Amino acid sequence: MEEQIKESGDWAARVNRNTLRLGYCTGAWLVTTAVATFGPQFIWHDNTLLTAIAIFINLGVGFVTIAANKHHLQSLDEMQQKIQLEAMALSLGVGFVCGLSYSLLDQSNLIAADAEISHLILLMGLTYFAGMVVGNRRYR
Repeated sequence: MEEQIKESGDWAARVNRNTLRLGYCTGAWLVTTAVATFGPQFIWHDNTLLTAIAIFINLGVGFVTIAANKHHLQSLDEMQQKIQLEAMALSLGVGFVCGLSYSLLDQSNLIAADAEISHLILLMGLTYFAGMVVGNRRYR
């Protein structure tokens, strides 16, 4: 029994470490995205080389964040993985369907505004959040 408690504590500590690592990576990706977005305008005033470097750094940090997310997901138990998978699948599906329709509305000039990727990211983030809330209520 004591060994099972130790293993449970080790697993919880591992999940906490992976969650923190994912949080740090996500924060770093957010910062590099902000630098790549606003740097050309406010810091280095349209220097193409610095903008390209910032974008490639953002891309690299993004790939590290993806790896951290994969590592985090693998450390979760089966139920948590199922909840995550369902929320991600819902977000991906809504993103594809609504994103393509949104783009078609813009291309055919049926909406006045331009279709912006930020709108799609917001929709997918909210869908993922809703999927996590529903999944946690359903299975817990």
